[in-house]
Amino acid sequence: MLFHTHEFDNGIRVIHHRVPSQVAHCGIYINAGSRDENEAEQGIAHFIEHLFFKGTKKRRAHHIISRLEAVGGEVNAYTGKEETCIYSSFMREDFERSLELIADMTFHSVFPEKELYREKQVIIDEILSYLDSPSDQIFDDFEEQIFRNDPIGRNILGTPGHLMKFCRDDIIRFMGQNYQTNQMVFTSVGDLDFRTVIKHAKKHLEPVPVNITGRIRNGHRAYEPESRTVGRKTHQVHYITGNRAFDIHDSRRMTMILLNNILGGPGMSARLNLALRERTGFAYNVESHYTSWSDTGVFSVYFGCERDKIERCRQVVLKEFDALRNKRLSPLQLNRAKRQLKGQLTIGWENRENLMMAIGKSYLLFNRVDTMEDVYCKIEAISASDLLEAANLVLEPGSLSELVYI
Repeated sequence: MLFHTHEFDNGIRVIHHRVPSQVAHCGIYINAGSRDENEAEQGIAHFIEHLFFKGTKKRRAHHIISRLEAVGGEVNAYTGKEETCIYSSFMREDFERSLELIADMTFHSVFPEKELYREKQVIIDEILSYLDSPSDQIFDDFEEQIFRNDPIGRNILGTPGHLMKFCRDDIIRFMGQNYQTNQMVFTSVGDLDFRTVIKHAKKHLEPVPVNITGRIRNGHRAYEPESRTVGRKTHQVHYITGNRAFDIHDSRRMTMILLNNILGGPGMSARLNLALRERTGFAYNVESHYTSWSDTGVFSVYFGCERDKIERCRQVVLKEFDALRNKRLSPLQLNRAKRQLKGQLTIGWENRENLMMAIGKSYLLFNRVDTMEDVYCKIEAISASDLLEAANLVLEPGSLSELVYI
């Protein structure tokens, strides 16, 4: 798998992977997200992402929306704890149209005052919609619990109170402090010669003024396990448990990915699904998640069940934790788990939009991209002892936090 790269004098990097397809994908990754907000700025990174669609120096909102839709393409964006991404999918002959639009939105948005209030109402409705979904809200509340009084634990959407106070100057200030050109990557996947990609990137990205502010992210407070129960008027009990976990640079990250996949990955054969759904019928939905950031991570297990089954389900989960902490996987089990993970990752990379995002984020964080062969080697290097060690660090009962909506 061949990746072409380039870096402009302003610090913006470009990465491209050529694939035979009529459809292409591209986007800009920015190393700035909700964890970069101060106390008064909660929700501003996500607000800015919305406002990218509301007008530039040469386009009104409806012109932005229709620019790619007129040729059958689409443009979208998302905000994470540590990144913001604007991306698009389109026919390969519309590459420059897409790149120019994304660059215009990222670097020439004007944030018109008349759009600010209107978009605040949209996001408040988004927040209220999210609060009506306890199976979604519990994940963010759990992260806030294990990262107490820490920006990385806050909900990305912010709060209505903070949102209503933002003005245009707040937006310009946050972008000036956090949208650093040496922390931006333009990523693309499609049937395009790299010389063509660079030709258009030079036109639309090279002229962007240098902005390198030397931002330093603060560390995290010490972790203290906590169990909490919240009263909610719901038909189901919602339960989540977990712990802080390895950051994205930790050599044990791939081991944790494999451990998570064994325990509660997307397959029906995941241990928790077999134990809680197939064997007992206690729960319809059970899942585990592992997310890593630049300097920390989080692992969690979630399920929803009937009120009278909560303790039995909880004990089943803890029993599966104990099994992974105390019983080494056999060579057959380990080989099967590795093969499953490799297959899932390979199938995921066949989605070209996912591939575009994956290589962009990797190049942003590591200034390199692992090929599938590199990933396979890392998976094959994991031993049963590595899994046992990771399980004992992350799944240790005394280190687990719990949150219950009941």
